[in-house]
Amino acid sequence: MTPRIEDYALIGDTHTAALVSKEGSIDWLCLPRFDSAASFAALLGNEENGRWQIAPHGHVRATRRRYRGDTLVLETDFDTAEGSIRLVDFMPPRDQAPDIVRLVVGVRGRVRVHMDLRVRFDYGRIRPWLRHIDGAQAAVAGPDSVWLRTPVETRDEDAAVRADFILSAGELVPFVLTWHPSHDSAPAPIDPLRALADTESFWSDRASSCAYTGVASA
Repeated sequence: MTPRIEDYALIGDTHTAALVSKEGSIDWLCLPRFDSAASFAALLGNEENGRWQIAPHGHVRATRRRYRGDTLVLETDFDTAEGSIRLVDFMPPRDQAPDIVRLVVGVRGRVRVHMDLRVRFDYGRIRPWLRHIDGAQAAVAGPDSVWLRTPVETRDEDAAVRADFILSAGELVPFVLTWHPSHDSAPAPIDPLRALADTESFWSDRASSCAYTGVASA
């Protein structure tokens, strides 16, 4: 079923923002700016219009979501019969290029996880060329490219990048997706855990500058 708009959460870096469904799917994201064409547009159609989903493979018994403190770091917990995982989604403060970081953390038991990345530039109209370059998965079309870096082995299937892996309690698997102009060389990799600390600090500092102490209006 298509998620309701109220079931989406937002992450962003003040230059653009992504909508993340309760099913762990980024269904809307314009890159590199708010006024750019969408690279993920499943919100307006289906997965073939572009999306990036990370979720347990199989039936999910329960889902819980929250933002971490006063930040735009989104945490989604998935409970299955085999165990539980936590998906941590955020966009670090913008440096040279926009990054989307997704950390998959094992909470309990051993859970099989599926990743499905379907980049579709220009609101789902353009399927990019997929290739492996220097340990990264690149998707390139026209002036746009995105680069996926992860220690998990990925495969190309039906114009999508997919991965399956098993996560045990205490383990962490990072995924970092970076947009870059296609005519430039590959973007420099980032440290996902350092990016998480920087993102938490960035949003906490912004929230601490808010001095409003009145009652919120209905």
